Amino acid sequence: MSKSDTFEYDVLRAVFNASTAVSGVLTTAGTTDLWMGLHTADPGDAASTAAEGGYAQYTRVAVDRSSAASVGFVVSSATGAGAATVSPLGNIDFPAETATTTGTFTFGSVWTTSSIGPAGNVYSGSISPTINFGNGVTPRLTTGSSITED
Repeated sequence: MSKSDTFEYDVLRAVFNASTAVSGVLTTAGTTDLWMGLHTADPGDAASTAAEGGYAQYTRVAVDRSSAASVGFVVSSATGAGAATVSPLGNIDFPAETATTTGTFTFGSVWTTSSIGPAGNVYSGSISPTINFGNGVTPRLTTGSSITED
């Protein structure tokens, strides 16, 4: 079974923008923040946190669950064979690395809690572009970053 492009778009808008676009199917009540995470490997459907972070200062970052806030999300509709995407409305900055650890974040995740653990996982997927981290670097999701649903 697969979801239609329209339904994928509506689901992303309900999750990231608290939209009631799919009336009667999804609820938009609940948390007003989503917590963004970064991973060096795919967390998979089990929401593994084994590869989350990668340095001591890392924490998840709260982002408003809205399309109206200056730091929220924009959901782009899928057209034809294209996939719906989610991008931040503004920069999402993670704490800067202050040691010598280096690596690359290749996956992003969305949670309903700031606590590191598998509870509260909403979504994960590869991020584009990937994000390198190292001493003095502030990992950042920008308006050019995206997580693609499909």
